Amino acid sequence: MIHSGWSTRKIALALYPFGVGAAAVNVFFASLIFSWVGWPIASIAWSIGLGCLIGAPATWYFARHIRRLMDSADEKAVP
Repeated sequence: MIHSGWSTRKIALALYPFGVGAAAVNVFFASLIFSWVGWPIASIAWSIGLGCLIGAPATWYFARHIRRLMDSADEKAVP
């Protein structure tokens, strides 16, 4: 099957900044929750750094999901 439209790599690169931002916010809020049991609160730099690491695989899997949805929609559109 020939894919039409963007590849998974292009989708992932376009969505990566959003994935990093979401992961960084989640890391920061998780550190706030863990501060209730005595753990330190993550700084903004640590949150962004961990967000860059966590955001990469999360964005890749989300891009694969979007690509599969695009392929499914293309299959249904072709008679």
